[in-house]
Amino acid sequence: MARKPAQPPTLLTAPEGSRPVYLLDAASDYEAGMLTKWLAQEVGDGPTTIRITSSRRGRGGDPAALTEALTSPDDPYLIPLRVIWLAPLKRGRRAVSWWDALRPGDARDPRGLRARWVRAARPSRVRLIAALGEHASALAADYQTSGQVDPLSSYVTRRAWLTLDRAERRLVGNRYKIPRFVPEAILSRREFLQAVDGVAAETAMPQAVAREKAEQYLREIAATHSPFVIDLIANAIHKLYSQGYGDIKYSEDDVKMLAALGDGDPLVFLPAHRSNLDRLSLQFMLWENDFPPNHTAGGVNLNFFPVGPLVRRTGVFFIRRTFKDNPLYKVVLRSYLDYLIEKRFPLEWYMEGGRSRSGKMMPPRLGLLSYVVDSLHRGKAEDLQLIPVSIAYDQIQDVPDYAREAQGKDKEKESLGWMLKAVRSLRRRYGDIHIRFGQPVSARAMIGEALAEDETSIDLQKLAFEVMYRIGKVTPITPTALVSLALLEARGTARSAGQLAEETTRLTEFATARNLPTTEDADLRDATRVSAILDGLAEHDNVSSHEALGRRVFWLDEDQMIRISYYRNVIVHFFVNRALAEMAIGQVADGGDVGPGQVRDALLGFRDLLKFEFFFPEKEEFLAAIEGDIAIDVPGWDRVLVTTGAGEVQAKLGPPLAYWAVLPILDAYQVVGDELESMKAKYEERPFLKACLARARMYRIEQKLISGESASQVLFKSALSLAANRGLLDDTTGVTDRRRAFAAEVREARRLAARGL
Repeated sequence: MARKPAQPPTLLTAPEGSRPVYLLDAASDYEAGMLTKWLAQEVGDGPTTIRITSSRRGRGGDPAALTEALTSPDDPYLIPLRVIWLAPLKRGRRAVSWWDALRPGDARDPRGLRARWVRAARPSRVRLIAALGEHASALAADYQTSGQVDPLSSYVTRRAWLTLDRAERRLVGNRYKIPRFVPEAILSRREFLQAVDGVAAETAMPQAVAREKAEQYLREIAATHSPFVIDLIANAIHKLYSQGYGDIKYSEDDVKMLAALGDGDPLVFLPAHRSNLDRLSLQFMLWENDFPPNHTAGGVNLNFFPVGPLVRRTGVFFIRRTFKDNPLYKVVLRSYLDYLIEKRFPLEWYMEGGRSRSGKMMPPRLGLLSYVVDSLHRGKAEDLQLIPVSIAYDQIQDVPDYAREAQGKDKEKESLGWMLKAVRSLRRRYGDIHIRFGQPVSARAMIGEALAEDETSIDLQKLAFEVMYRIGKVTPITPTALVSLALLEARGTARSAGQLAEETTRLTEFATARNLPTTEDADLRDATRVSAILDGLAEHDNVSSHEALGRRVFWLDEDQMIRISYYRNVIVHFFVNRALAEMAIGQVADGGDVGPGQVRDALLGFRDLLKFEFFFPEKEEFLAAIEGDIAIDVPGWDRVLVTTGAGEVQAKLGPPLAYWAVLPILDAYQVVGDELESMKAKYEERPFLKACLARARMYRIEQKLISGESASQVLFKSALSLAANRGLLDDTTGVTDRRRAFAAEVREARRLAARGL
């Protein structure tokens, strides 16, 4: 006989003077019988029981009996009950594995003879639970204000599921906090149906057709979580990433902070997007720490078999790339996000839209952010906590593809073959994965009551930029990135591991003086360690090497410069303040009118020139940060500037770094500026980019560019974003003069950045 589970008796009894009615969330007659026998043992024979629709299988139940109880004049007290089937205990954790996938059915939802066997042979895997009850009259009153159009019995059934889910999570953990039958829940909302009907009226669409389409869109979008698949995919992720990577490293303190924060407000995880492993890494880390699975926005390009059906069951919801002209789709997406926020399910998406091909973070797209902030304003939550997430890799298997795209090759289309190729690439070693969380951003505190649906809203843009800025602040400096900096500083010239170690030591000291975030193993004073990192880069053809005469040297060819610049770009923002300071002080020295005010004016000019490359803080904070950086090496720099001169400040700043930190970017900008200046035909992006690549290669042959990494479509597109912002891509009056001025401005900035050469 099965072991009798311990159960607080107060949950099974009604308040004095009330008649208890027990709602059985049972997936089968066998489960209903288990609950009935348990009730007889606990409260005696003859309790009133009603079967409700099964939360696991979405069928069964007796709505008529439930309706009768809800309208009974004696106002019964309804107590929900459920049978829980726990997964086998393995290595201290109850989770299914791929071995369980080879067995018929779900270990947490056994059927027929298997359920009977589990109860008899593994009684510790069976739990019978009750949740806090409620009077029928209170439920009916809540129903009246809920905005539901489904029958009262359906509303009460979903309430029973919710209270039982909360009780169940105390046993199984938060990693299985998932919504049930989401389309059905949203379709029963009066607010949703009214919005759909409103679109139908505006677009002259028959109401029935609009409602049918809305349901189709909702089922197309919504994730369909499965605890069984969540566990299987978590095991698969561990197996997958551990083929190519060592550990996923993160802070236990960050985990505790997020857990506490999630108890109060919905969390929105916003990672920078650098690899196809980003979501998998974060998903596994959260699963391992008993966090609920994120509802992650994914592009429909990933909704192919078998990836789409699997990841949908782990929390991915798919969104069309474009739907500006589809108001009905917008209503459905907004309603889906409203539901998730209202129920405090965590969200996740990549504001950049796609993976960064350069290593630097890209400008954020504000569509989804505007939707969730609008949801906040409409009272779906008290606040939203935006979580900046940096996921850094010692090496990334995607980098060769990024380099090819930067040189004008087309992006490979996602498919099953593409996925298998990506999996095979992980059979080589790439180091570790590092996840860091930035200081959360309170949407309520930062954006207030500003309207968010307009994606051009300045407040919304500031909110997004603040998140991206905080991602940059916590991105760790890895040993691979430091060695990449040293290699690029040499501009393709061969260096020994010892010579590179000298440079990485200087860079490490620079980072330490500024308390910059680093990985645990970022000390590279030992040439042996530097040599090991170079060997790892060479294994993936990211570095060239030659050994003869008892010496071994390393260098970069043109393609490798583009590849290795990716790792440099992940952390280059930490060095940009110093680079701009060098350039500004140099410009002031050349002008003859020397003073802190002139330096600040020059800095703001460079900030505007590079605003599409880096996430700079507000102007005053930007200036304060750079002045603080200068003061680390030149205390009282503004006084020294006035009394002794700019040359003294430059000398005390130490070896220059602008020539490797920003000059490659300015080289690419110069290519774009020169091409714009000479352009006669109407601007079209594809032929213009092709012309820029040809010009860059010619400049490289003529040694007008310092490195091959500047011949990159990724950098050209950033320069074009700036050009568009300045109105240089339109055929308007005076555009030729403005293009000429732009090219001259970039040329002057390049001259200042190149002083260290």
